[in-house]
Amino acid sequence: FAPSGVSGSGWASFRHHCLQQAAMLPRIDQHATGSAMHRSLTILGIESSCDDTAAAVVRDTDVLSSIVYGQTSLHAQFGGVVPEIAARAHAEKLDHCIEEALTAANLTLADLDGIAVTAGPGLIGGVLSGVMCAKGLAAATGLPLVGVNHLAGHALTPRLTDQLAYPYLMLLVSGGHCQFLIVKAHDRFQRIGGTIDDAPGEAFDKTARLLGLPQPGGPSVERAARTGDAKRFALPRPLLNQPGCDMSFSGLKTAILRARDGVVVEKSGLTPQDQADLSASFQAAIADVLIEKTRRALDAYLQMQPAKPAFAIAGGVAANGAIRNGLSTLCAVLDTNFVAPPLELCTDNAAMIAYAGLERMRAGESDDLTLSARPRWPLDQSAAPMLGSGKKGAKA
Repeated sequence: FAPSGVSGSGWASFRHHCLQQAAMLPRIDQHATGSAMHRSLTILGIESSCDDTAAAVVRDTDVLSSIVYGQTSLHAQFGGVVPEIAARAHAEKLDHCIEEALTAANLTLADLDGIAVTAGPGLIGGVLSGVMCAKGLAAATGLPLVGVNHLAGHALTPRLTDQLAYPYLMLLVSGGHCQFLIVKAHDRFQRIGGTIDDAPGEAFDKTARLLGLPQPGGPSVERAARTGDAKRFALPRPLLNQPGCDMSFSGLKTAILRARDGVVVEKSGLTPQDQADLSASFQAAIADVLIEKTRRALDAYLQMQPAKPAFAIAGGVAANGAIRNGLSTLCAVLDTNFVAPPLELCTDNAAMIAYAGLERMRAGESDDLTLSARPRWPLDQSAAPMLGSGKKGAKA
């Protein structure tokens, strides 16, 4: 859309000029050799797919700065993220966040080689805010623009933090997603399992609301679980009696609701110990499912006989200590390298977006000012949709 006060023809002319200027910048040719292919790249990353406004500067595998503006206080009274509120907050904070990231890295826009931005999937208002901001910067500076799949950012984080070699197995587990991916290249992902309904992060959030714990739910449930009895409530482990790596967490939410209601009827309310025991029982059920399904996914992955077997986790739920410890123990038994990024790189951040954009640039890929925001964007385009499909495309 043309800015206010600018005619359609004038905007088209300006846009054409920006594209011409961008085309004159040095590009990374995927067939190039020597220093041109492997020269150092400094990328600004922008992330706004949900309720965290983030900007970061990454040079190769060095995170020079990573700034995240959270929105927890804005959504607290609603018990979850309100898309319209999130989008407005992104629009208000993106420029400040980017400026802070550049200042922390002691750089200016002139020092950058490209701009990477989350182009989906996510809440469309937030994604659109980030994409339009990145387009404006690219048009003004002539820097290459690189759209990044938010899930690819998570999936490639182990290469940023630990320089993992392809292929490796990734468990991407967050508030909106849960899937096993064999990461074969920066743009080649084979999904071998995932949730057929709710994601674990969503289940954590809803469990916290049911138990009267604050949001975000994942950290609250984990804190409560530390003093709880995980064996007090017999909760189900969905789909463990079914073969394969697919998971389900919808029934587990129903089970925790019924367990809570039983306690409320008996005691006319929940005591802090009841909250702790329910949290511990719920967390144990989630962990058991993820660990068993990971064992099966590792069996499938190891049949590929990778030279350096590695299993990595990413996403907000990957910050859960009980889940991390269980998966680490499993990998030790199976003689597979276990990689868990630092906690600040598990949750949404822009450093992972910058790095994913850097990998795209090294492959000679970039976008122009027609880059679109996408609410849905599966990583494995060849796999059948797990959660249905519609006009906006496959959900996952």
